[in-house]
Amino acid sequence: MRVEASSSAFREAMASFPSGATIVTTSDSDGRWWGFTASSFCSVSMDPPLVLTCLANTAQCFPAFAEAARWNIHVLQHRHADLAMRFATRGAAKFNGAGFQPDADGLPFLKDVSISLRCATYSKVDGGDHLVLIGRVEEVGMGEEMPFVYFRRRFHSLPAGDDKAAGKSGPAPDRASLPVVIELDLGWM
Repeated sequence: MRVEASSSAFREAMASFPSGATIVTTSDSDGRWWGFTASSFCSVSMDPPLVLTCLANTAQCFPAFAEAARWNIHVLQHRHADLAMRFATRGAAKFNGAGFQPDADGLPFLKDVSISLRCATYSKVDGGDHLVLIGRVEEVGMGEEMPFVYFRRRFHSLPAGDDKAAGKSGPAPDRASLPVVIELDLGWM
């Protein structure tokens, strides 16, 4: 099927790809805090450690991120679903009562998330109707709870899994509650 610009088929296909949900934050030159919800987030490189996220060119926070030298990425847990929706809403009072505190650089930082990444600008790339922000990860924080997944325009909790992969011990979970994971060694792929 040929894809046209703004195709509903393309939009539906992308909504059907599960991803995590993040809130990305920065501050502008006046110290005002800015942020947005992003499901477009992934690792780019291990050496140097790089990640990317994408921001719509029409977002209110676009000018702040276009100029930003630093930003924070917060991988959210299910209890943050309301916060994710707030940061995805144009004109919302995003930081009011949300629990963000200034980090060492004065940028908004949210504790108690699944993963937090403090990033410095590595590159910014035009990505059509989005700006691709590539950040060099300078600090990583790991939380205790599982992240949640954004799939078909809804948030979904992951079932409690085997924490041995995360280096934790405890009773083995009921195997019926675990998602099926297939590991493939694809070598160079």
